Amino acid sequence: MKDKEVKKLIEREERRQNEVVNLIASENVVSDDVREALGSVFTNKYAEGYSKLRYYAGNEVVDDLETLTKERALALFKLSPKEWAVNVQAYSGTPANLAVLWALVPLGEKVMGMALPQGGHLSHGHIASATGKLWKQVPYGLDKKTERLDYKRLAETARREKPKLVIAGFTAYSRAIEWKKFREIADAGNAILLADLSHTAGIVAGGALASPFPHADVVMTTTHKTLRGPRAALIFSRERYAKAIDRAVFPGLQGGPHANTIAGVAVALAEASKPAFARYARQVVRNAQALAGELEKRGWHVISRGTDTHLFLLDTAAHGITGKAASDALEAVGIIVNKNTLPFDTRSPQDPSGIRLGTPAVTSRGMKERDMKQIAHRIDGALRRAIDALKKKK
Repeated sequence: MKDKEVKKLIEREERRQNEVVNLIASENVVSDDVREALGSVFTNKYAEGYSKLRYYAGNEVVDDLETLTKERALALFKLSPKEWAVNVQAYSGTPANLAVLWALVPLGEKVMGMALPQGGHLSHGHIASATGKLWKQVPYGLDKKTERLDYKRLAETARREKPKLVIAGFTAYSRAIEWKKFREIADAGNAILLADLSHTAGIVAGGALASPFPHADVVMTTTHKTLRGPRAALIFSRERYAKAIDRAVFPGLQGGPHANTIAGVAVALAEASKPAFARYARQVVRNAQALAGELEKRGWHVISRGTDTHLFLLDTAAHGITGKAASDALEAVGIIVNKNTLPFDTRSPQDPSGIRLGTPAVTSRGMKERDMKQIAHRIDGALRRAIDALKKKK
């Protein structure tokens, strides 16, 4: 690279990634093949529109690429192209969710989604997001005692509020989702069911977690978390919703797609279809469970007392250290996590009561349960030293 300044930054970031233990639940490590696709000549092409319906000439290869990516996406999740369609152009998860709502929910109507402090996502109707300004969120959360979803209460809320769309899928909830119950909840309010699979798509594709496809009307997923692809999103939908969603993505909310990113997604989808990826997905879950279990043994409270997925929340404030201070203390010893609000948190999101931990990236690096025990030991030691230092300051 001729640009020495940018080259140095790339080299610095590569060293950083190689030298830390990355427990960010929404990050992963892509293959060299995915990176090659991202840096390919597809980045030169403007491809506004859809296959065979482009506004620019010279898109015959991009058409073939987009068709191939769609075929691989449907095949990975064992979906019939007669029943399901998939849009592969969405830039990332938030605009993909916005596109689904734009396509299917009249402005000002109700959308039922998990409250952000309880484990939901901004794009599920939070007022800070466009989705909360254009539609009215009917929030739901967890049972305070069990720290798990109360499906009976959710159904009661749906019957009472009658939202046009129900969103199931979370960014900071560690338990498996009972998709059949969410179908019943949506039906109770005569609503469309959107499954946001952004965090768990790879685990579902690898057979380590139940699939929402038999029950959902629309499934949105990012591709850069457990699916181990580039930063992008896929929107799967029953055929009756497909045209409206396509129109919402383009021309409704986006211009030309990022063809190089779509190429990277195609590569990642092919990789996820291999037996090695299924083994990876199962190991991700085992690692998360092992890490959560080790931390509990050392006296830390894991929200809901465990995990069925790749992530979990840890209550640090109960030991006298906030989530921000805990994140900073861990980063100082080369362990990267993110501060995170806990269910029923009374602290600010900028300095909440806990942290979120996830195992996709460390599993991609080849780590297993024995490594999680060592990482738990390091986390425990770093946090307790930080707590002791805070006590001395007081």
